[in-house]
Amino acid sequence: MTVTIGRRELLVALGGAAAAWPLAARAQQPAMPVIGLLYGGSSDAFGYLLTAIRRGLRESGYIEGRNVAIEFRWAEDRYDRVPALAEDLVRRRVDVIIANGGGGYVAKVAKAATETIPIVFTTNLDPVKSGLVASLNHPGGNATGMSFFSSLLEPKKLELMHELAPKAAAIAILVNPDNPNTESIAKIVKEAGDALGRSLVIATANTDHEFESAYATVVERRAGGIIIAADPFFNARREELVALSARYAIPAIYEWREFAEIGGLMSYGSRVTDTFRQVGIYAGRILKGEKPADLPVEQPTKFELVVNLKTAKMLGLDVPTAILLRADEVIE
Repeated sequence: MTVTIGRRELLVALGGAAAAWPLAARAQQPAMPVIGLLYGGSSDAFGYLLTAIRRGLRESGYIEGRNVAIEFRWAEDRYDRVPALAEDLVRRRVDVIIANGGGGYVAKVAKAATETIPIVFTTNLDPVKSGLVASLNHPGGNATGMSFFSSLLEPKKLELMHELAPKAAAIAILVNPDNPNTESIAKIVKEAGDALGRSLVIATANTDHEFESAYATVVERRAGGIIIAADPFFNARREELVALSARYAIPAIYEWREFAEIGGLMSYGSRVTDTFRQVGIYAGRILKGEKPADLPVEQPTKFELVVNLKTAKMLGLDVPTAILLRADEVIE
């Protein structure tokens, strides 16, 4: 029996087959890997750091939306939300978790949430003592990352403030009471102050409206300067803190150079964008098959001291020559 098909029917049949080919090809393509980004702060605060992570991923051959996807989980400075957000990423079965914020608290929560999903963290804590890794060179387990050691730099910031204001009887430190590291930070800075013969004024703020009362306390206690402790909440509010320091005419030292660049008096710490670029590189290497256990925890090789002389002049301060000679950058 011979079946005759017309030209119209033939074109329809061929068109349907052609339309099916791309669908079949797409079905055969491997699923795009997914990175879960867990951050203790807000998306607004993380913008330029996310740019650095994307740069590192690109250097490793990954471009968001093309061959890798990123799932974002923002705690919005509410650390009580972090465990649920971490568990959500674990249920999502992401391929890598990037954990940042809380001075290392977010990394510890992520580590507790999964023993199998690779984790790339940033932390201010000692990664070994805090249980994140077995050792710096051979992390073991499923986590590796970058260590700022920022909390250990707070005594150095106190020493710099001591040099800047040698006659001040007291120095203040602004801390976030919600940060799990606050107690240990206050302790080590107080010990450093005792060694220098300086009393320590502890001011606290965990919301925007508390900044004003915190600075008022510092003035009332006649502190000669203020240390802004390392904290994602504070880093996200650089403009507000720099403006308050200027309005109350209080010499201040901050964690990152970004504070000094917008008018803060001094900053002392690592170059944070370099660190987060390396986070992206590590995430990319893990996606290509390397294991966190074999990637050593990286530490800053350089800490930058940045001094803003324009702000010093506005405050009527003469910055000691010893500080200027040690500065990596002087903004005039």
